[in-house]
Amino acid sequence: MNIVKQLMAIPGVIAAGEYAYRGDRFTYQGALTDEFARMASILCRANTLAVNMQAEILESFSEGCGCRPVQGWIVRGAQMTVCSVGSYFTFIENQDHLLNDVMTIMRAKVGDVEDDLLVNLYARLGGDTKEALY
Repeated sequence: MNIVKQLMAIPGVIAAGEYAYRGDRFTYQGALTDEFARMASILCRANTLAVNMQAEILESFSEGCGCRPVQGWIVRGAQMTVCSVGSYFTFIENQDHLLNDVMTIMRAKVGDVEDDLLVNLYARLGGDTKEALY
């Protein structure tokens, strides 16, 4: 079963989808408009880049801290939570144990992110991965 369909089968999941690392292509299911899903894919890409940058900064001060490679991120708001693992995202209602169920499926289906994500993203955009990224 597709990970998005599996996530959408969980009561309390508002929407789930996959975004391209460029942020301009996406697929989704659930209660989102096309425009909101487009903005969500851009948000997910931007947050993924930001979290990876912050993890690199932390790693530079405390080598071997265990925060890299970044596996994903979660943002909890007053009414809903957004989580991302790899190139998949999910919007869920804030309910007891729902986040655990969603993250269990996402981690099991996506697996470990092992590559240096920033180099991977930069290469997909056509960048020269031998030059300094910053």
